[in-house]
Amino acid sequence: MPKDFRATTLERAIGRQLAGWRDERELSLTEAGQRVGFSSAKLSMMENAVQPSAPVDVMALGYVYKVPTPEWQAVVLRAQYAERVRARSSGDGLNFDPAADFANLVFEATLLRAFTTDLVPSVFQLPGYTNAVLQDDDPVRTARLAMVREAWATRLTDRDPLAVQVVFPEAVLRQVVGGPRVMKAQLLHLMEVSEHETVTLRVVPRGAGAYPAMGSPFTLLGFPHRQHNDVAYLETFIKGEYVEEPGLTEQCASRFESLRERALGTGESLELIAEAAADL
Repeated sequence: MPKDFRATTLERAIGRQLAGWRDERELSLTEAGQRVGFSSAKLSMMENAVQPSAPVDVMALGYVYKVPTPEWQAVVLRAQYAERVRARSSGDGLNFDPAADFANLVFEATLLRAFTTDLVPSVFQLPGYTNAVLQDDDPVRTARLAMVREAWATRLTDRDPLAVQVVFPEAVLRQVVGGPRVMKAQLLHLMEVSEHETVTLRVVPRGAGAYPAMGSPFTLLGFPHRQHNDVAYLETFIKGEYVEEPGLTEQCASRFESLRERALGTGESLELIAEAAADL
């Protein structure tokens, strides 16, 4: 067992599955251990995820319990994935931070689709707005957001400029971040960037009710090379995360199109932004 082992949620789920197999067959830990050649202590530790469940051990249990092959094979695959995750996090030299890398992807992308729930999209945030959001206590993240803005600004003059489509709820316009002066400057900046032919802004009005992806902000990036799949970027104040599985990024694309359909058109959205700025 690895030193200072701490089970992941996946490893805990595997343990529950193993315990479920045994319970379905009404076997005690001792009886099950005897059948598979494990001590009852080892089996208990696997089921309670106080030690990792090796794929070969999961396979043995599936065989002895006569679990349907596709079912035990699926759990073996999960155990193999859990091993890989643990190896990556055990200090083997891999240190990749999506939050630090995100500006690079923005620079390489040809299409950026962003949905935010309570903030102006990062590519369009002014420094004063960003500083107010982070309250000047996160200089690393502040610098990273500045790099994202610069990546977009740099791409404006490319022969193949970055197309940006953003959707956000009206609440983003009404949340006075940094005070009236900072917020007004930010809203006027949104109106200014909307004049670029590669930028589309749409606002979901507050009277729209529930809408797709509500409460789940994301950024979806598309790239010029067919070898480079779309990438969804998700971020909290804790960390950033890339999602690259095609099925999941397709879901993001579908949600984004549904959001665009629910939102106001570009002209009406700009009117709403101008109205919010005038109210400050």
